[in-house]
Amino acid sequence: MNNNYLLDHKKVVITGGPSTGKTSVIENLEKKGFPCVHELIRSMTSLEKNEENANNFAVNPIVSVKDPKKFNQNLLDGRIKQYLDAEHITGNIVFFDRGIPDVHAYMSCFGQEYSEEFEQPCYTYRYDQILLMPPWKEIHVVDNERFESFEEAERIYEHLKTTYEQVGYPITIVPKGSIEERTSFILELLNL
Repeated sequence: MNNNYLLDHKKVVITGGPSTGKTSVIENLEKKGFPCVHELIRSMTSLEKNEENANNFAVNPIVSVKDPKKFNQNLLDGRIKQYLDAEHITGNIVFFDRGIPDVHAYMSCFGQEYSEEFEQPCYTYRYDQILLMPPWKEIHVVDNERFESFEEAERIYEHLKTTYEQVGYPITIVPKGSIEERTSFILELLNL
């Protein structure tokens, strides 16, 4: 398989636990004209909730759905598709709201076993920069697609950090601040 996708693009992942301000920053980058690939899990979670008893959804969807392995396989396949589809984006940079390693980081966090099929894509499809948003209690909320407590969000953050490091990425922590301050930090870091 060709591992040299997006040769003309810098691929930047913005990730973090729930309620870290990640999506707001991505939306701000998009408003500024930067191409962004959006998170899949919210739409997948809504679809699963419609198909199943919504009362089952008290924690992260990967442990609430009827078939967590299938849910995670679909999520992984979707993230790989996003990575490959981004090949057709024009410009010299593309931002991803979460990356492929997030899938098995979450599985690990919630005690789900995974085989090499979940880990190998982390080595096959590589990003250029990983930006990690730290837990932030003051902005943490729970909603219809986000179920984790702040303590769970902290645990997810640690698993994300560990997973990205284990697959060979240096990580840059995005400091807390306003959406504009965080966006400016990212743009300055990337010389944009």
